[in-house]
Amino acid sequence: QVQLVESGGGLVQPGGSLTLSCLASESIYNQGAMSWYRQAPGKERELVALITTSGRQTTYSDSVKGRFAISRDNAKNTVSLQMNDLKPEDTAVYYCQVATKPRTRGRGTQVTVSA
Repeated sequence: QVQLVESGGGLVQPGGSLTLSCLASESIYNQGAMSWYRQAPGKERELVALITTSGRQTTYSDSVKGRFAISRDNAKNTVSLQMNDLKPEDTAVYYCQVATKPRTRGRGTQVTVSA
């Protein structure tokens, strides 16, 4: 089963930006659609963004639409999440996952938005 490792999280001020990366142990092209989820303390896990195999189609939750951008590089087996205009409510652990395989979710990377 593919292994996914997220990185790029950290502490950022409101209005700031971060780019998260997800590195896969094998071809993500073969995995199909990829996604980013997040989970804040005391809240349910939320699907943040999804990208199709080719990268031509993306979808976002309403809470991040217009601020976040998901992308993938099938040659490098990476999926990225560019996050702009971050808000305190974006604070969460962010996870990368093969869209149809919840068990592939990585350990996550913490994003904290605070002044």
